[in-house]
Amino acid sequence: MTTMNYLVAGGLGMALAACSGFRVFVPLLAANMAYLTGFMAPSAGFEWLGSWPAFGVLATATVAEMLAYYVPVVDNFLDTLTTPASFIAGTLLMTSALPHLDPLVRWGLGILVGGGTAGLVQSGTALLRAGSTATTGGLGNPVLATLENLLAVVGSVLGLFMPLVMAGLAVVLVLYLARRLSRLVGRRRAAGPTES
Repeated sequence: MTTMNYLVAGGLGMALAACSGFRVFVPLLAANMAYLTGFMAPSAGFEWLGSWPAFGVLATATVAEMLAYYVPVVDNFLDTLTTPASFIAGTLLMTSALPHLDPLVRWGLGILVGGGTAGLVQSGTALLRAGSTATTGGLGNPVLATLENLLAVVGSVLGLFMPLVMAGLAVVLVLYLARRLSRLVGRRRAAGPTES
């Protein structure tokens, strides 16, 4: 395998992992459909992700997840569940995209890059939704849910066809979110001692 093939595979994994931070099941379903159609081949140990039973489960879960974010209160509750789930999905997507590597390297990159990217994006969207709930009483949440659904679907499709471009955008998003979250933590720490 050439260096470019590894870069494309890594870009694909990172792009899909970032999208799982918006919706857990959309990029998994996109990968499943890519495997089913022969557009991509899953790496060793991930053949199950390209099966018809997986398609049925992932398609059902995708529709349920996308619709559930339009239900008040449920959307905020889902964020507590999807934060660890997105980390797992991001890990699986990154690891399954990296063929012909030592399993330790594949899983290490899957956890660090895939899981870390998905977890950071999901944390950012959860904080955004919490802010929307606090400032609009939840009235702005359906708009946010629609935007997240759109980003997950379009990002997953573009990730399959333009993995390096989408991976670059994912890196920019991750850096932006990391900076914002570090500022938020810094402000909370600075405000903490003055309350005592």
